[in-house]
Parts: sequence; structure tokens; C-alpha cells
Amino acid sequence: MGSQQHRPAMQIDPVPDGLESAQAKLVYIYLDVAEGATVDELGEILAMKKINILSVLNSLSSAGYVERTGSGYVAN
Repeated sequence: MGSQQHRPAMQIDPVPDGLESAQAKLVYIYLDVAEGATVDELGEILAMKKINILSVLNSLSSAGYVERTGSGYVAN
């Protein structure tokens, strides 16, 4: 039998209470874990349409949960 390597558990911060939609939570968690992403990366990784991602990012940005960087977005 092969030995399994144990990877240390990744600590993820809790999702802010104000996030109610599943898409907003998904985008926020991905941005938090990945330490940022572009709209195109989010679309590819999360299998979401660009229009939906932009809508979610607009809502998250307006609420102060994410901010735009030069090339993408990061979680606050």
C-alpha cells in the first residue's frame, strides 16, 4: 500500500454575515483563499458567466467586502 501524505488544514476566515447569496459567498471565498483574481480567472475557475461575476463583484465592492486592484479584485 502507498503512504498518504497529510497536508496541513487550510484555515479559511468566516464568510461575512452580510453575504446572503451563494454566488457572493463563492466569489468572496475564492478571492480570500486565492488572495485575489481577475474577472476572467473567476469565470473560468467558478464556471460563472462574466455578467454574473461583474454583478456580484459590484455588490461586494459596494458593501466593502472586496476591492479592485490594478488587474483584478481582492477580499478585504
